[in-house]
Amino acid sequence: MTADILFSKPFHAPREMENLARVVQGDHAHGDGEFTRSATRRLTDITGTPAALLTTSGSHALELASRLLDLGPGDEVILPSFTFPSAANAIALTGATCVFVDVDLRYGNCDPQQVAEAITPRTKAISVVSYGGVAVDFESIGRIADEHGLAIIEDNAHGLGGEYRGQQLGTFGVVAIQSFHDTKNVHSGEGGAILINDPSMLERAEIVREKGTNRARFLRGQVDKYTWVDVGSSYLMSEYNAAVLDSQLDSFDHIQAKRHAIWNSYAHRLPTWAEAENVRLMDVPDDRRHPAHLFFLQAPDHEYQTALLAHLRSLGVVGTFHYIPLDSAPAGLRFGRRLRELTSSQSFSERLVRLPLWADMSDDQVDRVIAAVTSFHR
Repeated sequence: MTADILFSKPFHAPREMENLARVVQGDHAHGDGEFTRSATRRLTDITGTPAALLTTSGSHALELASRLLDLGPGDEVILPSFTFPSAANAIALTGATCVFVDVDLRYGNCDPQQVAEAITPRTKAISVVSYGGVAVDFESIGRIADEHGLAIIEDNAHGLGGEYRGQQLGTFGVVAIQSFHDTKNVHSGEGGAILINDPSMLERAEIVREKGTNRARFLRGQVDKYTWVDVGSSYLMSEYNAAVLDSQLDSFDHIQAKRHAIWNSYAHRLPTWAEAENVRLMDVPDDRRHPAHLFFLQAPDHEYQTALLAHLRSLGVVGTFHYIPLDSAPAGLRFGRRLRELTSSQSFSERLVRLPLWADMSDDQVDRVIAAVTSFHR
C-alpha cells in the first residue's frame, strides 16, 4: 500500500546528530552556549538584523516583544484576524486589547486601510504577519505607523529568507519574531527568536529573556554579580535545541533550493486546472521574494474547499486549511474587538487549501500531489 504524503515533515540537517552529541558529552546544556552563539550569528547573517536572541518558541518571542513595548491594560494593538492565536495571546496576556482587522483576499495579509481606520488614542502598536512569507505592504503599514507614532511588531514566523523590495523580512518591525517549530523551513523541534531592530532595546531584551536579571552583562564581565532588575521570564532556548537549529541554519540555502523547486512545480503545473475550476493559485508580487514556506489554493467557495480536501485525503494526500479567524473565536470575543464584521478573513479561511510542501519530498510525491489535485472536478 502506498504511504500517505504528509502535509509537513521536518528536515534533518547533516550535522544535527554530531552537534547533539557534543552537547550531551559536554558540560553546557542550558541556554546561551556555543551552539546558541553560532545559530544566532547565522540568523543575523540571513536576516541582516542588528541583533537576535534565541527563545524557546515563536510564541515566547511574541510575549517578549509585548513586554519590551510595555503593553498593558488600556492599550490596544491592531492585528489581522487571520493569524495564529499566539499573536493575540501575546497581547492579551499583558491586559491590552486585541483590535482585529481584515485581510486582503489575494494574499491573506492585513488590509492597511482597515489598520488606519482602527487607530484610536489607545493604540500602541501594529502586529503584522506576512502570510506564507509573502510580504505585507510594509510601505503603507510603515507610513501609518510613522504618522501615529506606533511600533510595528513583525511576526515573521513564515518569512525567513523572504524580501520586500530588496529588504529582508524580519527587519521592518522595531522587533520581529521567528518560529523554529518543526513545521517551519528550518527548525529546532520547538524554538524561536526575537530580532531586535532597535539597538536601544537590546539590553532590556536580554534582561527580560533571562528571568528579569542582568545575567548577560555578568557573563560579559560588565558587572561583578547579577541580580533581579526587571520583570521577565525564562525564554532561553536550550543548547540541545540550538544544536539542531545551528545545523539547520547551516543548511539554509540547500533547504530553500529544495522547497522552491517544489513550490515552482505547483506554480507551473497547476494553472490550466485552476483556471478551468475557477481556483486561484498562490502568487507573489514582483517586488517581493517569498521563502517557499507554503503553497496554497483559494477555492471558489467553502463547499469546494471541503470537497477538494476530502478528495485529496481519499488519494493519500494530506492537504489542509489554516487559521480560523480570531475575531469570532471564543477568546477573541473575550479579549478583543473589531470595527465591523471581517468578511474577507472569513472568506479567505473558508476557501484556503494548503498542499504538502517539505524539503525532502521526492519528484514522485510531487507528481502524486499534482495528479490528485488535477483529478478533482466539480
